[in-house]
Amino acid sequence: MALQLWETLKEAITAYTGLSPATFFTILAVAISLYYAISGCFESPPPPRKREVEEEMEPLPPPVQLGEITEDDLKVYDGSDPKKPLLMAIKGQIYDVSQSRMFYGPGGPYALFTGKDASRALAKMSFEEQDLTGDISGLGPFELEALHDWEYKFMSKYVKVGTIKETVPIADEAVPASSETTDKPAEGEASESPVENTHHKEVSVDDDAKE
Repeated sequence: MALQLWETLKEAITAYTGLSPATFFTILAVAISLYYAISGCFESPPPPRKREVEEEMEPLPPPVQLGEITEDDLKVYDGSDPKKPLLMAIKGQIYDVSQSRMFYGPGGPYALFTGKDASRALAKMSFEEQDLTGDISGLGPFELEALHDWEYKFMSKYVKVGTIKETVPIADEAVPASSETTDKPAEGEASESPVENTHHKEVSVDDDAKE
């Protein structure tokens, strides 16, 4: 069967091309070789290999417990310094989110939340500057529930490394002004002076006195 097909193919090649089967297949092989050679000249160079992010980034150090810090101290952990961890607070509790740098690091969709207590922004799903605060007063029940979900997610995924120190404003005590009362005589009032008044006694001399 295969031999009959080969004979039929040879006859077809000779009939349609006028070439012998050997010449036809030689020309076909040369054409294929030229095709690959020419297409290789115009082929775009392969893109440079992307370095693996894991190879470039150093392994994350273990989270360091900070204890109680102020909101100003928390601002330095916003990702601007690559040597510092990424920290973020919810309801005064600070979490290390360094393992999710692609989300919370510079250029990430939630980068503006790091270095702050973003409780209000998370509850409202807001990216407004005025909502980047830990003040959750006036939030509705649905917003508080959303905030609770965020808090549960952070507690189960990230390590808590500290808390935000509550600053209680100290009211200035009213210091009574010391009024020095100086007893001065009023205008027109005569001042008493320990000056003794000398009274001259009139001595009556009796010109008719007799010895």
